Amino acid sequence: MTQTLSLTVNSDRLNQTLADLAKIGKQADSTIKRLAFSPEDLTARQQLTEWMKAAGMSVQIDAGGNIIGRYSGLAEDARALATGSHIDTVFSGGRFDGSLGVIAGLEVVRVLQENKIRLHHPFEVIAFADEERTMIGAKAMSGTAPDDPKRYDTVNDEPIQDCLARAGGDWENLHSASRSRADIACFVELHVEQGGVLEAIERDIGVVEGIVGQQRHRITIEGRSNHAGTTPMNMRRDALTTASHLILAIEDIAKHFPGDPVATVGTLQIWPNSINTVPGAVELSLDMRDLSQAVIDHMIEQLRRKIETVAVTTRTRIRIRPELQVEPTLAAESVQATIVESCEELGFSYTHLPSRASHDAQEIGRFTDMGMIFVPSKEGISHSGDEYTSPEQCAQGANVLLRSLLKLDRFYR
Repeated sequence: MTQTLSLTVNSDRLNQTLADLAKIGKQADSTIKRLAFSPEDLTARQQLTEWMKAAGMSVQIDAGGNIIGRYSGLAEDARALATGSHIDTVFSGGRFDGSLGVIAGLEVVRVLQENKIRLHHPFEVIAFADEERTMIGAKAMSGTAPDDPKRYDTVNDEPIQDCLARAGGDWENLHSASRSRADIACFVELHVEQGGVLEAIERDIGVVEGIVGQQRHRITIEGRSNHAGTTPMNMRRDALTTASHLILAIEDIAKHFPGDPVATVGTLQIWPNSINTVPGAVELSLDMRDLSQAVIDHMIEQLRRKIETVAVTTRTRIRIRPELQVEPTLAAESVQATIVESCEELGFSYTHLPSRASHDAQEIGRFTDMGMIFVPSKEGISHSGDEYTSPEQCAQGANVLLRSLLKLDRFYR
């Protein structure tokens, strides 16, 4: 064990492979466009498959379109240790989001192979399908994927059945992609933070406590449209003024609720949207997130009570309807402790923090032990060509991943 813990990743190789992957789908403005199931995505998937095979891994594509590279262990019938992320991007993405986690997993295998080391457990590196839009790959693996194809809003508006078939998946047998704790002992995902916390507090590594749950709601307000010049203030039923009360209330609830929840009003539509007309109707979006489902539920209940009060005082009709609910997933304490121990041994500073964005690990953590390792994102920028994590930071994260997996290989025996 002492000998294997001295292993480190090849930083130059890791970052060169990231750079090579970034060439696929690179745009003239230096952003990367590898939309799920697009020709660019398929090219990147083929390249990753070739790299995996060259590193001594067997490769399969499951019914959910996930690429699974497997590096055999000394006890091949033991549960697998797994890592990974995604290689698809948004329309104008960067080179690190998702890709770092996959390429770091590949680098771990390369290090093991060149040192002729086999873990006790089989080791899997997974590139999940379509993380940026439908998350069908991770959801298929966790057994939570909807079975109605119409519920998948694919980025190219094609039927999900056709998208999966193009990537080697199989809609008709989607259930066969489901895994369990009996298959995977734990899953550890390395990812760029996509936020500015680590940079702001000058920490090398973020030890993720869990991935927040999300609730999205649509709030509609019905007042009365009327002439802006001839309607006295005390006779108005102004839907936009009412909306302003609610927006401030939402901010106040999140700021003063125990813990560290967030709440956002991101869209606002006004009718009739005329300069000389009192707004008669408004629709706004609400996004609430926290590591505790109970906190989210309590915040929504507090907001409902506020809505009742505001509706009476403004003489408007206010309705709130849910549109999305994603349960939070907590990282396993044992995996967090292992990541912390690895950071301390490697001399890297760290902090605990939640992930406020969704990741594949959120779904995998629904059926087995899960952990995540964050590395800093410059100025917190992500989903952008300006996304940047230094080569040294990428290597630090990969080394924490490597050491943590070596430790977990013993922990789960």
